[in-house]
Amino acid sequence: MKVLVTGFEPFGNETVNPSYEAVKQLPDRIGLAEVIKAKIPVTFATSGPVLEEAIKRHQPDIVLCVGQAGGCAGIAMERVAVNLQDASIPDNSGEQPEDQPIVPGGPNAYFSSLPVKEMVKALRKEGLPAFVSNSAGTYVCNHLMYTLLHRIHLENRAMRGGFIHVPYSMEQAAGKSPVPPSMELSQIVRALELSIRALL
Repeated sequence: MKVLVTGFEPFGNETVNPSYEAVKQLPDRIGLAEVIKAKIPVTFATSGPVLEEAIKRHQPDIVLCVGQAGGCAGIAMERVAVNLQDASIPDNSGEQPEDQPIVPGGPNAYFSSLPVKEMVKALRKEGLPAFVSNSAGTYVCNHLMYTLLHRIHLENRAMRGGFIHVPYSMEQAAGKSPVPPSMELSQIVRALELSIRALL
């Protein structure tokens, strides 16, 4: 069993991204699963190809993409990816698409193939704030989730995939005013490990 877990590079005015910082700290094995980690660029043009190359190279059974959602008050298990790019800020290459489809003519939306409610229950049981989210936004996170699920759909693969949003790390939040919700990085790592165990 292989689980590919991805996190994003920093974007906007941030110098770190807790999604990849947490992914880096995951153990290389969880239960019987090998955990493979990858960093994804925050660009509409290259995020999908980088993910697809990692899938091609490692042939994972499960793909769990992780991203930062500033202002989020807990771990958000994303249920839906929509076929829309509508960026409120430029990506890291300066692109800022508006009202554009990710895949022209593609389905309007895809649902995660991960058991999002079971994952939420697993985290809450351990005292971690978690919830099911019905919108991954319209930025690069949603773009990546849609790209992943579209690939699974086209290839009719047994591979499962989905997306988790994590809050700011406490270090990020400390530099902002007003102070937004945040979580200790160690707890984000713990949440991702519990999520993976729930998948297995």
